[in-house]
Amino acid sequence: MVRRGGRPPGLAVVLAGDDPASHIYVSNKEKACQEAGIRSFARRLPASVSLNQLLDTVGELNADPAVDGILVQLPLPEPAMETEVLQAILPEKDVDGFHPVNGGRLLAGVAGFLPCTPTGIIALLRHANVPLAGQRAVVVGRSNIVGKPAALLLLREHATVTVAHSRTRDLPELCRSADVLVVAIGRPQFIRAEAIRPGAAVVDVGINRTDNGIVGDVEFTKAREVAGWITPVPGGVGPMTIAMLLENTVLAARWHLGLDPQLGNPLAVLESVQGGQ
Repeated sequence: MVRRGGRPPGLAVVLAGDDPASHIYVSNKEKACQEAGIRSFARRLPASVSLNQLLDTVGELNADPAVDGILVQLPLPEPAMETEVLQAILPEKDVDGFHPVNGGRLLAGVAGFLPCTPTGIIALLRHANVPLAGQRAVVVGRSNIVGKPAALLLLREHATVTVAHSRTRDLPELCRSADVLVVAIGRPQFIRAEAIRPGAAVVDVGINRTDNGIVGDVEFTKAREVAGWITPVPGGVGPMTIAMLLENTVLAARWHLGLDPQLGNPLAVLESVQGGQ
């Protein structure tokens, strides 16, 4: 890309506040950028930052031709800011896939950026040769960041998908019906081994800090004895989320540099993984 476009892809990360976990996440992303040859721009702002200051920062990055992707690290000091700040990012630089335009593109099945964690889930399942077409998939969690887009991507893989949540009646019984179970509910070890169908593929998206360390949303130790395939926490979905973020940044750079005729390709990440590239 440097030979053809004259510069490496650029990813800007906006970090506001002093949340320790956010600082770790940003450091991991910066390290991954360095290893991949992607230029990283970090904008660190105080917890007292105003909405206008955040919007000004996003506006500057929108206008910077060296920045192909913009990521605003969540949570922000004031959660009420999040919607307006995320919508201020240009859709063609929204490498997190959170902008409503990219969400609409995902729903319509047209070109746009896919959310990183759900894309990483599909990439993991494909890499492990887990059958998806015609299989029963249950997604526990209905967030705009993971649950809903994961369900849409599983539908794209021709799975039969049910979206469940904390208020779903008979949730363990529903989970036991799943050939593929994706859990993103944000409750430590919420899904027990008895709620897993023997031989099922289980993807645990949860990251929960407890007195015993970081654990997922699934009771991993016992669940692994039942499941045919299961992701660990940490070390499962998390690294894939960063990998997909970098992939989206490269797609954005290729479009900005005129190397691709359209903005990204919603299947490009999955096809590259499936092809072993």
